[in-house]
Amino acid sequence: MNHEATQPRQDTPPDAVPQNDAPVEKLIHLALPVRLTHTANGGRGGLEMACTYDIHPRGARLLSCRDVKVGDLITVERGRNKSVCQVVWTADPDSALRGQFTVECVEGSRIPWEEELRQMEEQYMPVIPDGPNRKPPTAAFGRGEQNGRRRPRFQVEGGADLAEIGGRSRVEGRLEQISEFGCLISAGDLLAPGTGLRLVLNMCDVSVALRGHVRCTAQNRAMGVEFQEIRQGDRPLLDYVLNQLKKRPTEDFADLEVITEHLVAIAG
Repeated sequence: MNHEATQPRQDTPPDAVPQNDAPVEKLIHLALPVRLTHTANGGRGGLEMACTYDIHPRGARLLSCRDVKVGDLITVERGRNKSVCQVVWTADPDSALRGQFTVECVEGSRIPWEEELRQMEEQYMPVIPDGPNRKPPTAAFGRGEQNGRRRPRFQVEGGADLAEIGGRSRVEGRLEQISEFGCLISAGDLLAPGTGLRLVLNMCDVSVALRGHVRCTAQNRAMGVEFQEIRQGDRPLLDYVLNQLKKRPTEDFADLEVITEHLVAIAG
């Protein structure tokens, strides 16, 4: 996460490209109790008890009832371990993510949850829960789709980090479109249809980790990916992104279906 600590990230436009680049295999959804000491006007503020939402090798996303802003320095303590961190993102207080903010350890500080990262493996859950109401992902950027799709697609700008499951291939691409069940990614190097993937999508100032497979490729420049599993704890983040995109003016999406159907026709 290499955010610039200048303006609160909730003010960033929905189509901004975040600099969230924590590897998917190192993002752990884990609630850990921590102690926070806020630094204000060069002095130390009061002690606050808080909780992590997820952790990674450079910092964490936290949940707290105290207001913070981008650029704030906070000392994070867990047990006997402590680290000086800087706030690099805060959630929109009017969104479902209110109270959440992301910190990164400043240079020279060690993260207080190294042992947890070594011991834990990230958990994933199905994008479509099992049950009697289970429905197929009709908007997963595949072949032979009809206009009667259950989930809308949205045009979005963002980054995509893809790693082949069980292989060595790794691809960095641009996120072009997204729906609840899949996405369209442009890249210089494309992976073959059927390739299983771990992917991190960086968009609207959040990162969402998923597993899926390449459904199709189009004109040697883009690939449609179908989601199968989402990182535990990331479902609210994906919903947040989709809700942000829904708020954009409808004219922004006027040409989306034409573009999509053209790519599907080429892939077919």
